[in-house]
Amino acid sequence: MSLTIRKMQKYLKEKYKRTKPEDMKNTQRYFLKLIEEVGELAEVIRKEQRMEGNNIKGTIEEELSDVLYYVLMIANTYDIDLEDCFRMKEELNRVRYGHQLKIDDIQEDDEK
Repeated sequence: MSLTIRKMQKYLKEKYKRTKPEDMKNTQRYFLKLIEEVGELAEVIRKEQRMEGNNIKGTIEEELSDVLYYVLMIANTYDIDLEDCFRMKEELNRVRYGHQLKIDDIQEDDEK
């Protein structure tokens, strides 16, 4: 099953509604956690710690996931649809820099 940014945002919103509704709009907390996770990402990148098999703990893959998590949470606190924003920003960049490729030129596939 495909996992989109929109679906991740919706999942996190529902998860927090059910488990921590008081934290749903805590933008400052999510921003500070994002900065913390970026620091952890820098460390594992410096050490080149990659995932082996299914062991994600302490790896670039884990820290990238954590960074994405908090970016999604910040977007949720402002009710921002990141998929829409990404599309708009890519179109601005495409025009600005003269790129020919459009985001809809890329076909999704279920292969990994």
